[in-house]
Amino acid sequence: MESISRAAELPTSSAVRAEVERHARQTPLLPSPALSDLLGREVLLKAECLQVTGSFKVRGAAARLESLSPEERAAGIIACSSGNHGRAVSHVAGRAGIPGRVFVPEWVDPVKLEGIRAGGADAVLLGKTFDEAEAAAVSVARESGSVYVSAYDDPWVIAGQGTIGLEIAEQLGGSPLSAVLAPLSGGGLIAGIAGGLAEAGVSTSIVGVSAAHAAVMLESVRAGHPVELPEKETLASALAGGIGLDNRYSFALVRERVHEHVSVSEAQIAHAMRFAVERLRMVVEGGGAVALAALLAGVWTPPETDGSVVVLLSGGNVGADTLVKVLGSA
Repeated sequence: MESISRAAELPTSSAVRAEVERHARQTPLLPSPALSDLLGREVLLKAECLQVTGSFKVRGAAARLESLSPEERAAGIIACSSGNHGRAVSHVAGRAGIPGRVFVPEWVDPVKLEGIRAGGADAVLLGKTFDEAEAAAVSVARESGSVYVSAYDDPWVIAGQGTIGLEIAEQLGGSPLSAVLAPLSGGGLIAGIAGGLAEAGVSTSIVGVSAAHAAVMLESVRAGHPVELPEKETLASALAGGIGLDNRYSFALVRERVHEHVSVSEAQIAHAMRFAVERLRMVVEGGGAVALAALLAGVWTPPETDGSVVVLLSGGNVGADTLVKVLGSA
């Protein structure tokens, strides 16, 4: 594994912002009095659960697909997803007139599968795990000559997710920022946000929050190289899957840009989902609620530096059956 920074190989988030804004909306940065009282300082919620496809993933999809050449567009794209990336790719591809196929594991949330199909892409259910589905998608893309659009290990995707960092900086209006808590899975989201904030001249602590049952990136960071783990059932299904043993970008960027790591349990994720509905009046899926879970559970201690804490609510695509079960489990 190369130890050098991959940042120089990425397009900037500023450079892709116009393309992202063709397909994504600017999401609000919302104050939360209840969370601010709990933490003893201002807590702001970046509500990507209100994004056009229900998650932040549309940003990276837009940046990548808008970068394609006419020949690449004609050949079509292939992606693999646990749901949100696929929905985003299908949405952008449909709007741009690009043929697309999205491979998903057999356990994909029905809400996310419906969203993929609604965008116009073909959904291919294959594999009992995300890693099985991804291996098939990469193989088919290679054989067909289609562009494979990674959910996390792609420079354009990472830069697209970084537009969240640009927005946070603008919405703060120069107010100090002590920390940003964001979900950690493949690493494209948190690496992008950190890069976008740096582009905007904002220095802050970046905290990656993993689900204990979907912690491949966290264990890879601890090992010093990408590792594989058995896939476990989790409420945070959006965070499931590996990072690829041949990971080129996101692993190195996570090691470089993320300052602190914490993880949360299934019970803590469920509590955060209930809190979001009951106190914030928002539906947040398990994978989108892990940063909120870390704050509520007290597994993270804020730094002594002055400034607000931003918590990313990264997605809101959750099936009704799952939500009802979580709400009834208190």
